[in-house]
Amino acid sequence: MRWLRAASLSICLLGIAVPVQAQDQQTLADIRQELNVLFVEIQRLKRELSTTGAPGVAVTGGSVLDRVTSIESELQRLTARTEELEFRVESVVRDGTNRIGDLEFRLVELEGGDVSQLSETTTLGGDAPANPTPAAPPASTSQSQTGELALGEEADFNAAKAALEAGQFKEAAEKFATFNQSYPGSPLAAQASLQRGTALNGLGDTREAARAFLESYTTNPTGPSAPEAVVALGTALGKLGKTQEACVTLGEVPVRYPNTPAVANAQKEMATLGCS
Repeated sequence: MRWLRAASLSICLLGIAVPVQAQDQQTLADIRQELNVLFVEIQRLKRELSTTGAPGVAVTGGSVLDRVTSIESELQRLTARTEELEFRVESVVRDGTNRIGDLEFRLVELEGGDVSQLSETTTLGGDAPANPTPAAPPASTSQSQTGELALGEEADFNAAKAALEAGQFKEAAEKFATFNQSYPGSPLAAQASLQRGTALNGLGDTREAARAFLESYTTNPTGPSAPEAVVALGTALGKLGKTQEACVTLGEVPVRYPNTPAVANAQKEMATLGCS
């Protein structure tokens, strides 16, 4: 995804993720060191697939009902643990893939190559199977707000949203940031990042807003918040003076999200920026 890599790099160069001075002084040795760090992370993931000893599941109870209850309890515990590890692995894969893509980009720049010829970075750990098991259909809003949300999760999100609607931008930004820290992997995470970016825009902090919009998109590129997040990211890049990157980012909206209201918004912003 060259457009996403260019947008991410533009934000980094603006001082959001990596200071400009550090980027200018980076050498091939620094990049090799970063690759070594990624290698260590891959090895840690491999260890997650290895057993640590005998299974610790113990089914107790004299009656059939007691044994069934015990089995259900263990299943719930193992399911929760599996989901926790799955989220952790997916986070490392996503972060590692983005970092490898940025390293490839910088290597080509340092060696004087043509960055426009870079292909899409291969997903860390390999691509998904050609015929994956069909995923379950997305839960409706009412379902996601009951069965899938942790205790207090919806209330915390609504409190942050209420602060934003009341124009309390600083409080809203802090509440949305706390929400994503408190509920990693939440179905509302992408929406929380998007709303946090809106609050930061209200505070005049366009750089941090751009970072929040990028985080919203990468959290769930196919979710309902993604089109709006890409438009907001492109608009923020335009305000930061990154017109070319903004035009490329906004141009992805009709390609990735056709027949959505975000297309008209993206085209309107492109016209404002004078995108060709």
